[in-house]
Amino acid sequence: MWDLFALAIIAYVAYRLLIAPRDLDRSAAYPAPRVAYATLAGRPFVLAQQRGRVVFLDFWASWCEPCKLSLPLVESYARHHPGVAVVPVDVGEPRPVVAAFARAHGMEHVALDPQALSSGFFDLRGFPTMVVIDPRGRIRATWTGFNPAIELNMGHAERQLRR
Repeated sequence: MWDLFALAIIAYVAYRLLIAPRDLDRSAAYPAPRVAYATLAGRPFVLAQQRGRVVFLDFWASWCEPCKLSLPLVESYARHHPGVAVVPVDVGEPRPVVAAFARAHGMEHVALDPQALSSGFFDLRGFPTMVVIDPRGRIRATWTGFNPAIELNMGHAERQLRR
């Protein structure tokens, strides 16, 4: 009996930490910085031009092992949800390194931050970090660390922010 109770508690905690939708508190929203990034495709990504869309900025680096697990999940979400802007932003690496990694992993729409300015603009505390920006250009959430349920969280955030 106690074993079942303990299992239920562990399952509930795992659900709340890994799977349950992350908080998008409206009262904690604040304006996103006015940033622009070069991209591997050649056209710059200008965050201010994304108004009216939900934006997910996925900050990562090629040396980051949790990023290597997270990036395919994020890319899958991007392919299946063309109505949102999902932008993987490499932080602190030179273009040739990023280009080789992106090519090897089939990544699209990769933005570049070789001077790691995003660390200050978005208060990055580790990788991977997902920053969720609402259609009005406000940061609604910052999710740091690997989450195996990131696609579920992104879907929940998209539905909530489109209302």
